[in-house]
Parts: sequence; C-alpha cells; structure tokens
Amino acid sequence: MDNSLQPLLANAWFLILGLILAFYVITDGFDLGIGILSLATRRETHRSAMLESIGHVWDANETWLVVLGGALFGAFPAVYAMVLHALYGPVMVMIGGLILRGAAFEFRHAARDKRGWDRVFGAGSLLAALAQGAILGQLVSGLREGWVGWAFSAVAALGVVAGYSLLGASYLVMRTSGGLGQASRRHARVSLWTTVGMAAVLTLATPFASVEVRNAWLDPHRMPILGVLGLLAVSAFGYILHALRRGVRGPFRASVLLFAVSFGGLALSIYPAMVPGHVTILQAASSAPTLLFMLVGIGMLLPVMIGYNAYQYLVFRGRIVVHEGAERMADAPSRPTSAP
Repeated sequence: MDNSLQPLLANAWFLILGLILAFYVITDGFDLGIGILSLATRRETHRSAMLESIGHVWDANETWLVVLGGALFGAFPAVYAMVLHALYGPVMVMIGGLILRGAAFEFRHAARDKRGWDRVFGAGSLLAALAQGAILGQLVSGLREGWVGWAFSAVAALGVVAGYSLLGASYLVMRTSGGLGQASRRHARVSLWTTVGMAAVLTLATPFASVEVRNAWLDPHRMPILGVLGLLAVSAFGYILHALRRGVRGPFRASVLLFAVSFGGLALSIYPAMVPGHVTILQAASSAPTLLFMLVGIGMLLPVMIGYNAYQYLVFRGRIVVHEGAERMADAPSRPTSAP
C-alpha cells in the first residue's frame, strides 16, 4: 500500500478518536455527575429517582470508553503505551471507581438499607471523575513533572468534577420535577459557576504549563476558529443561566454544547500532537494497512453504537416520577394523641 495515505489515515483516526472521546465524556459524564450529586442528596426517594434516570443507559455510556481504549491501542500504540506507563496510577483509580459504581448499582436493588450502596456509587463516581481530570491535566501539560504539572492536574480534576456535576444536574432538570427538580437547578447553578471558574484558571495556566499549546493559541490560522468556539461557549453559558433562572427547558442541551465546544478547542490546541511535547500524530500512528483495516471496522461499528444510544434515549426520554409523600410522612415528627 502507498505510504502516502498514512498522513490522511492518521489524521482521520485523530478525528475518530476525538469523536469517540467526546461521546464518552458527554454520555458517561452526566451519569458520573449524577453519582457525584447523590453524595449531597439526603432523601432516599431522590437518590432512587436519580439512579432510575440513568438505569437504562449508564452501562451503554461506558461502552464508549472500551471502544476508545481499543481504538487507541490499534491506531496509536505508542501513545497507548506512553499513557499507561506515565499515568498508571490515575488510570487504575478510574477503573476502580467505575467498578465500584457498577457493583453498587447492581447490589443496591437487593439491599434493604440502600444508603451504604448509594455512598459507594457516589464515591466511585467521584473517584472516576477526579482520575479522568488528572489524566486530562497531565496530557495537556505534556506529562509535566513537579509541582506545576500536578497542580495543573489537580485544578483539571476539580474542573472535570464540576463539569460532570453540571451535566448531571442539568440532565436531572430535564428528567425530573418537584423537589428533586428544584434541587437539581440549584446544583446546576453552583456547578456552572464552579466549572467556569476552573476553566478560567486552566486557561490562564495553560500557556505556562504547555509551550506547545501556547504556540497553537498564537497561530494566526487557528485564532479565528478558537475565537468562534469561545463565543459559542459564552453563549452556552448565558443560555444555561437564563434557562435555570426562568425555568425553561434546554439547560442540558446547552451544557452539552458547552462541553462540545470546549472539547473542540482542546483538540485544536494540541493538534498535531497526541501528547504535547512528546509525540505527534504521524510519529505515533500505526502503518497505513493497519489504519485502513481498522477504519473499515469502525465504519461499521460507530453507526450501530450511535443508533443504539439514540434509540435508548428516545425510548426512555420521559420524566421520572418522584414519590415524596411517604418519605415526608416518615420524616415528620410524631405528635402525641390526646386520650379519649
């Protein structure tokens, strides 16, 4: 096969991996966020409704992570090896958190006292989100060592937790009503401002943490595109605030847009590197025959996965009914009855 096709195939796989990662971050992000928010939810009926809202989709959402790992191993094996070697700790914490979530979700249904498993589910969600944020921070900073690299990763981890909480809260606004819906709007406002704050800190710190990203931001060919993405992000932020204040529908869609444009800006900032300062797309890519063979396979797999996920969300798109009356009566203080 003509090796002149390799740059085209390598760049195509960069876009495909970005698409798969975006699907994972958005879909699994909101159910991780719901798990995180469950730690701050007292009522068992609210926690049950929160888990019910993701009960039919959470395991399918995590399928994107499995596909991402396999595709990265086949298309860019050098990056796969580098990431696992340098970030073995955060990767294992993420996997451990996801295992805790799965176990807690299944065992909760058979437990009489569900509070313990609810805490395990929330803790697993929090650990997975923190680990993913730390991995993101390390990759953007070019696996930088020392306190600068780890401080950057710590802020990124908090930003991912806040962002996932925003997705989860806005998803609950769309799927629930009553007391849980009102609480979700409050959580969404706090998460939104926290996410924007962490994003602002990361934006200011990124030029110091990564020379490659700083040069990309100063590239005159990329600046207009980055400017448009920034305007879209500001518009999404404004609409989320408006939707939460006025009670109109749509904050979840705007939150997804905010994540999508942020992800697009990140991809544009590191291109053509896979790991800034270490390896580029062409340096890490597999041979042209391998990339072509995988392209045929992913071309058949992606439409099935997208269609399956879309069908799930279409079928289970209704609102969750929260039965709060019985729990309120149980929580109410008993009054002494007068003797006849």
